Amino acid sequence: MQSVNTPSSNSPKLLDQVRDRIRVKHYSIRTETQYVQWVRRFILFHGKKHPRDMGAPEVEAFLTHLAVEGHVAAATQNQALSALLFLYKEVLAIDLPWLNDVTRAKRPQRMPVVLTRDEVHAVLDRMAGVYGLMARLLYGTGMRLMECVRLRVKDVDFARREILIRDGKGAKDRVTMLPQSLVVPLQSHLQQRRMLFDDDIRVDKASVYMPDALARKYPNSPTEWGWQYIFPSGSYSADPRSGAERRHHLDEKLLQRAVKKAVQASGMVKPATPHTLRHSFATHLLEAGYDIRTVQELLGHKDVATTMIYTHVLNKGGRGVTSPLDR
Repeated sequence: MQSVNTPSSNSPKLLDQVRDRIRVKHYSIRTETQYVQWVRRFILFHGKKHPRDMGAPEVEAFLTHLAVEGHVAAATQNQALSALLFLYKEVLAIDLPWLNDVTRAKRPQRMPVVLTRDEVHAVLDRMAGVYGLMARLLYGTGMRLMECVRLRVKDVDFARREILIRDGKGAKDRVTMLPQSLVVPLQSHLQQRRMLFDDDIRVDKASVYMPDALARKYPNSPTEWGWQYIFPSGSYSADPRSGAERRHHLDEKLLQRAVKKAVQASGMVKPATPHTLRHSFATHLLEAGYDIRTVQELLGHKDVATTMIYTHVLNKGGRGVTSPLDR
């Protein structure tokens, strides 16, 4: 029986092959971590059999195990399937038509949690400092959590009051507004950020992660002010790919906890998260009469059908119908 990582004595280990192929395709470090984890779990689940020696029954058995015994969400099960599709097609270069026919778990259609304007302000009024600024950016721009966390200095145009969101979901760039009320707070934050950058320069740790091959193409860019993260980590950490010690962006979990704490302090019972602020942004724009196509572009949705869900949230009660009890 072959081991998990050694299909042959002279070839790279299988999980290393997965990592290498993911990096060639410029997938994110998060996708890399998840895909490697799912491939490892798939192989271990089947007693360390090599994927070349397995087929549809083994894939189906693994996915069924995740759903029935693991009680994973549909999105998690689909992520596992995507990882196995990547393994067979991109790493092993095996075209297996049956893999495309494996049934994906159906994700439940749920209405987004949306806050009223008063509820949004009740939460934001209980947030200050960096987390307060970030939460206001989420609601004021419609950014996703990681898009806010990954913002770089050069992405903010104060003159045009625009924020360029680079490499968003689906590897797409888009432009959103910079709220006038956040111009001064953000400029003040950047002044403090610049001092931290200068301190990092002095200890030769101002280099930041650069996407794709830009660090090789522009060797000085990792230490330029424009490429610095607006919301940096409070400490240095080792890059999981290069091993270089540098200051990464703020851990998104810190903002999630800060929002949760503010929601609880406000006495709200809605399960609001940072993403709820994005939902509220979209709904409040539609309430204000903005065209749904405009909202779609600001949110970065590929299909307007995704944006249409907020039109259902606008209806009060069931589909906007007045109950006969109230007539």
